[in-house]
Amino acid sequence: MTRALAILLFAAAIAFALGPFAAPGFNGFDAGQFPVPQENPPAQPAGYAFAIWGPIYVWLILGAGFQLLRRHDAPDWAPMRLPLIVSLVVGAPWLAVAQVSPLWATLLIWVMWGGAVLALLRAPVRDGAFGHWPVGLYAGWLTAASCVSLALLLAGYGVTDALLAALLTLPLAVVLAGGVILHRPDAPGFPIAVIWALIGVLVANWQDGPVAVLVVVIIGALALAGLAVLRRAQPTG
Repeated sequence: MTRALAILLFAAAIAFALGPFAAPGFNGFDAGQFPVPQENPPAQPAGYAFAIWGPIYVWLILGAGFQLLRRHDAPDWAPMRLPLIVSLVVGAPWLAVAQVSPLWATLLIWVMWGGAVLALLRAPVRDGAFGHWPVGLYAGWLTAASCVSLALLLAGYGVTDALLAALLTLPLAVVLAGGVILHRPDAPGFPIAVIWALIGVLVANWQDGPVAVLVVVIIGALALAGLAVLRRAQPTG
């Protein structure tokens, strides 16, 4: 069974990395996909921030290949496989779904986030370069991306305006990220990815965006960086 799951994880990582070929050039939802068009939503990072997906795709494949070839029967690698497989399988068609339905894409990305975070929490302590590092980057970006997707959904369907949606969901991303950091302080890839996303939001809003959003992302990024450093410095014994 462990060998089968190791093979499935590698296959899922490959399928996930092929997803962009079904939806090339995706840098967020289009404004016209919502009943209330979302032009330059304040919760969305600048386009360059999405480049983090390149390292995530490659690193996940490398990690999945490593666990298949070298750790397929290792007990400490087993717990993370199933939730990560679920996240990657759900994520493989995500970009294609996002071009058709922001509602379904938002539901799916939260499933992806749940699987990714659970996989990170279960990731082995050893072999960090192939285990918690790639999964941490993946889970960290999804922590921000799922909240951004929720913000666009709230504003795009008229539940709130775009500013309020950003002010509700960006702090949510920070709180969720803080909780994960408290439980896995040894996985720096996670806070790095969340902070990368928050900086992307800062850049997108820097010239003429709402001041309140700038304040939230600056405080959030600094708080997460400080928490990550403090928790990592604490003795584990």
